[in-house]
Amino acid sequence: MAAKKSSGRRKYGKAAGKRVKSAMRRRKKGTLKSGRSGKTVKSRKQAIAIGLSEARKKGARVPKKRKSSR
Repeated sequence: MAAKKSSGRRKYGKAAGKRVKSAMRRRKKGTLKSGRSGKTVKSRKQAIAIGLSEARKKGARVPKKRKSSR
């Protein structure tokens, strides 16, 4: 059997997608809060980041965070 060729894309599990979807709904509803300050999240990007962070904590398949190149 031929080995599966890996594409250069980053892979996310289904559970990670569900978490992000949930975070986006909470943002739209106005109940999504940011971590330490507890302010309401309005940014779409921030909502996605929160969803992925929650997915990581629950053990879903999410690629590692990118390291900054300095």
